[in-house]
Amino acid sequence: MAANDKIRIAIFGGSGYGGSELLRILLFHPNADVVLVTANEHAGKHVAKVHQNLNGLTDLVFTAAPDEVSDLKGVDIAFFGLPHGQALNLVPQLNRNIKVIDLSGDFRIDDPDIFRQFYKNEHAGEIQSKFVYGLTETNRDAIRTAEYVANPGCFATAALLALIPMAKSGLLEGKVVVDAKTGSSGSGAKAAANTHHPQRMNSFYAYKPFTHQHVPEIEQHLYNVANFDNELVFMSHSLPVSRGIFASCYLQTKVNLTNEDAENLFKHFYSDSFFVRFSEISPDVNWVKNTNFCDISVHTSGRNVVVFSALDNLVKGAAGQAVQNMNLMFGLDEKTGLMFPGSNP
Repeated sequence: MAANDKIRIAIFGGSGYGGSELLRILLFHPNADVVLVTANEHAGKHVAKVHQNLNGLTDLVFTAAPDEVSDLKGVDIAFFGLPHGQALNLVPQLNRNIKVIDLSGDFRIDDPDIFRQFYKNEHAGEIQSKFVYGLTETNRDAIRTAEYVANPGCFATAALLALIPMAKSGLLEGKVVVDAKTGSSGSGAKAAANTHHPQRMNSFYAYKPFTHQHVPEIEQHLYNVANFDNELVFMSHSLPVSRGIFASCYLQTKVNLTNEDAENLFKHFYSDSFFVRFSEISPDVNWVKNTNFCDISVHTSGRNVVVFSALDNLVKGAAGQAVQNMNLMFGLDEKTGLMFPGSNP
């Protein structure tokens, strides 16, 4: 598309954290024109009355979702930021000229039995096969020509970006262990018992051992891009912060590696990936907060390797990566509209 052309955008589910971040990014994207944003419980309210951080920056008004999305016109792409299960019914109704990026887990899993086990829903049918997995750094070519993109989960993004270079190298053997922690915003905008701030502010605990819904998409993508099907142990933990994911990934290699060997392998793999940065010391969730960066560091001791990754679960783990994918789908530089740094504190 031409540099000044506008992409007409609909956002289904604009009142949650994912929708809020999409708006924060897209309102300042040079090629984006948000023409519709839905939020049934806030229908008729100005967006800035719900998202006060956007006060004075937009005149958009939330609308109720149309009864028949098949009638949706004047839109080039629809983002779905709805709870799991809702896009399954809506996406198949859309005019096939409208591209789709879904931020839920509705279209990430290829195997219908595994999808049913982890999401307690049935596949959407034929349209499932049209969805491309939207981990930008490892699936660019498929995303560029895709009409439908399943945006990855936040944990999956942090884990996969840390694991794939080693998995593709052929050097790994044995079990892979991922110990990942997330801030409370990953659970959504509505408070629940384990996400309520007084519960989390001075606490730290694990949840969903062996059963987290992001595990099958990590395993699926590792196999698809690297033919890697070693045992994966994934454990999720709750951090006493609002934003951020930090993953510690423990690996073993067939041969001894130096730090320099491992760093060179990762830097070569991500040589064309602006949003993957490297640190000689541990990443810090503060450095990536509010940005589309994933920071990585890798350390070795003989055949033992640990890879640390940190990202903002709402940006690189959700809305930012979705916009990065949109840029590719419309022939734009993938950095467009995403060039903003984090902060130290």
